[in-house]
Amino acid sequence: MTDGQSPPDLQSLFDTAQHVQQQLSKIQEELAGKTVEGSSGGGLVRAVANGRQQLVSLRIDPEVVDREEVGMLEDLVLAAVNQAMAKATELAQQEMARLTGQMNIKLHGLF
Repeated sequence: MTDGQSPPDLQSLFDTAQHVQQQLSKIQEELAGKTVEGSSGGGLVRAVANGRQQLVSLRIDPEVVDREEVGMLEDLVLAAVNQAMAKATELAQQEMARLTGQMNIKLHGLF
């Protein structure tokens, strides 16, 4: 380096990258075991998603099932599922922020 900076410690950078990869795998495993719930219709329709944004259960109160109101039921299901997915996305973002907040990678001299 001609600007007076020492070259980056590539081994340290590699070790940090490996650590981050391990932490990311751990977070992904943890997210699969965490769930969030979305509901609509005052709780008549409930959707549960895991932190990997997979729908894991859907409960519909029999009170809301009516052949004449299929459109309303569809709307309630969509609302509950969308709410659960939004919460799952938020959960994943929070977990990732926890990881990136712990990182302190110095890239002086690389760029």
